[in-house]
Amino acid sequence: MAFDRIDRQIMSLLQEDGRMTNVELAERVGLTAPPCLRRVRALEEEGAIRGYHAALDPASLGYTITVFAMVSLKSQAEADLAAFEAHVAQIPEVRECHMLNGEIDFILKIVATDLRAFQELLTTQLTPAPNVSHVKTSLTIRTSKAQPGIPVL
Repeated sequence: MAFDRIDRQIMSLLQEDGRMTNVELAERVGLTAPPCLRRVRALEEEGAIRGYHAALDPASLGYTITVFAMVSLKSQAEADLAAFEAHVAQIPEVRECHMLNGEIDFILKIVATDLRAFQELLTTQLTPAPNVSHVKTSLTIRTSKAQPGIPVL
């Protein structure tokens, strides 16, 4: 997909504030509302804009712990990788799952209400999962940067 300067401005502005009205967006990129809306719809249809969401504060909802879990599997056959991905997709506290190259197969971002809840998730849903060889975990101490999205060049 080739994006011009206006497309990139639209994506950057919507990434900052997905609730921005089309009229405000159009003004900021130098268009009238109808062509701006057509561009936004085209970016959505092409898949460049995948969706909109509210950024929630985990602590205000009781999720006081964030953990990164490095998971190694016994087998890296495609069926086993897909089965693990399907398994973690069913665990709501697993917020991200990334397959890696190297000695670790997956890194998971997990939220939990407290240490006991995380320990239960780890021992009942993650380590006993089929094909899991071992899991190493690290609790976050603080988050100094959590920038959603990507830089729009």
